[in-house]
Amino acid sequence: MISVAEARAALLDLVRPLEVEHVPLRHAAGRALAQDVFATRTQPPFAASSMDGYALRRAEVEPNAMFKVIGEAAAGHRFEGILRPGQAVRIFTGAPVPEGADFVVIQEDTSRTGNLITLGHKTGDKDNIRPAGGDFSEGARVAAPLVLRPADVALLAAMNIAAVPVTRKPRVAILATGDELVQPGEAPGPDQIVASNSYGLAAMLEQAGAEVRMLPIARDTESALKQAFALAEGSDLIVTIGGASVGDHDLVGPVAAQIGLEQSFYKVAMRPGKPLMAGRLKNAAMIGLPGNPVSAMVCGTVFVLPVLRKMLGLGTDEQLHRQAPLGCDLPANGPRAHYMRAKLVEGTVRPDAQQDSALLSVLAGADALLVRPVDDPARGEGELVSYIAL
Repeated sequence: MISVAEARAALLDLVRPLEVEHVPLRHAAGRALAQDVFATRTQPPFAASSMDGYALRRAEVEPNAMFKVIGEAAAGHRFEGILRPGQAVRIFTGAPVPEGADFVVIQEDTSRTGNLITLGHKTGDKDNIRPAGGDFSEGARVAAPLVLRPADVALLAAMNIAAVPVTRKPRVAILATGDELVQPGEAPGPDQIVASNSYGLAAMLEQAGAEVRMLPIARDTESALKQAFALAEGSDLIVTIGGASVGDHDLVGPVAAQIGLEQSFYKVAMRPGKPLMAGRLKNAAMIGLPGNPVSAMVCGTVFVLPVLRKMLGLGTDEQLHRQAPLGCDLPANGPRAHYMRAKLVEGTVRPDAQQDSALLSVLAGADALLVRPVDDPARGEGELVSYIAL
């Protein structure tokens, strides 16, 4: 067995960042920005009013001062003239400030009769003008790598960037194996269970930016597995679930070896998740996950997500361990790292009392994996411990 750190390093050596493609801005949300992009314009491109009111000269602002209104400026429609002393322009939010004006009095601080306005006594010192370039200037950079959030997409739109350079989505094939499995919605036989791992992993990997294909369940025969591997061709990453141990019916490793798997490692000193396998199969990386539901999902979090991040050009540091006080006493850990399903409660991390690797209900109720290192000594309530947020 190798350590978690060794397994993670070996897995990351199997992949490289994928190529860059340009997508329309409308489809850029959630994608990984692959190259720096630069604003093609200044925002705002002109000094603009931030309020509805009247544009005039700051030097003339005083209580009861009177001004003649000579025109109007609205968003998309500037006042074309030049403001002279004693004059004002009716202005609306977002409109360009007229030449000669450097102050906007909000309409509530004025009274108007015909074309004359009179200032009140509470105009204040705020000019109510957004300066040109107050948001960003032409040439401003949005640095890669970056997973584009809705706010980032809005910023790119304001920068007048219509096509965005992003890393191609990794193509991932998920292959669940086992005679005992049926698909959700089917009627299980007396000795069968419903496949859950592939659905949870597909959701996890799609959320992380992958393009996922769920292959049909492969039965525990060499011919079925070879056919399933053939369906996975063209993928960047093949994730198998189950069949990676050493029992008589665990055929994934031997069949993969027959069709060219260059195995990187097998078995990791962790729980849940010991029977983990990885290598290169033709043009794809392959990760063989354990069949137990929680083991597969925990290994997906600890190993597969960092691999995807590297393929997307995002680095691999998102899962740096966080720390929090322990919410209860824990006995000493054994010779394998333990990833315990836990909850964050009132600033503490508290592992669930049940840690069986088949209990999906416990995983679904968890929001953290409490990480116990190999041979970690007994820990008392209040001690700082490491965890991975889920």
